[in-house]
Amino acid sequence: FQYLKRFDQGCDLDMFWYEEQSVEGSPAECLQIFLLHCGVVDPSWAELRNFTWFLNIQLRDCEDSDFCNPAFVQDTLKGF
Repeated sequence: FQYLKRFDQGCDLDMFWYEEQSVEGSPAECLQIFLLHCGVVDPSWAELRNFTWFLNIQLRDCEDSDFCNPAFVQDTLKGF
């Protein structure tokens, strides 16, 4: 949710890292953003769960990768 919210606001996601246990927004706002980005017109709860689960794994892997760490790559992969 935090990544998608910042993406919608046009923020630079290269410098953002999720902080565990941090809470932002309301449950209604979270659901609205997931519905907007999941790619299914009228998703079931299972489809929303699968979307958030997959997105979470991808973002966690990205945060763990040295190739996505701005301190490591500096400006060579800006926006990648």
